[in-house]
Amino acid sequence: MSKMEAKRELKRQAILEAAEQAFLTDGYSDANMDAIAAQAGVTKQTVYRYYPSKADLFRETLKAMGARHDDGASDLLDLPDTQEALRCFAISFMQAHLSKEHLCTFRLLVSESVRAPEMIQAFFSVGPAGTEERLRRFFTERLHIQEPAPMIRLWTAMLFAFQDEALLDVHHPTKAELEEHATRATQVFLSGVTAQS
Repeated sequence: MSKMEAKRELKRQAILEAAEQAFLTDGYSDANMDAIAAQAGVTKQTVYRYYPSKADLFRETLKAMGARHDDGASDLLDLPDTQEALRCFAISFMQAHLSKEHLCTFRLLVSESVRAPEMIQAFFSVGPAGTEERLRRFFTERLHIQEPAPMIRLWTAMLFAFQDEALLDVHHPTKAELEEHATRATQVFLSGVTAQS
């Protein structure tokens, strides 16, 4: 990477960090592009040169957050033991979706979706396509489910069991609670799959 490219990358990172702070603190609608530029140490024109609109900046901020918090949950599906692969995936999946950043982003989406529908479009455009594809392959090859989409929805729904309480700041599960839930959810799910075979 040349010095010029390195400098551009540093600016891009500074903009994304400032944008993340602004979006999570002020909300999408109230996040100010001038303030983001000032926080990043660049001009507003520079921000728009990298990201032509607030929706583009939000989309790229979500991507950066996702990359930073991607702990390779889908790689756990490569474990040779099917039950252990699902259990380990479940723990990692729940930890990621219960992280402070993810919960803040979800609250932001709920609170501002009516005022800023472009924000929702940006969110879904950066969804976890890679993880979904790995799950589809796992369910087809390892569980012999020919139409995996409905079963994937059922499986991941089980893994969102703690999300409502965490979103409302009522209860954040401990690591032990997550592990116990992952174990039980995996057992229940696999017994249901076996019963259908």
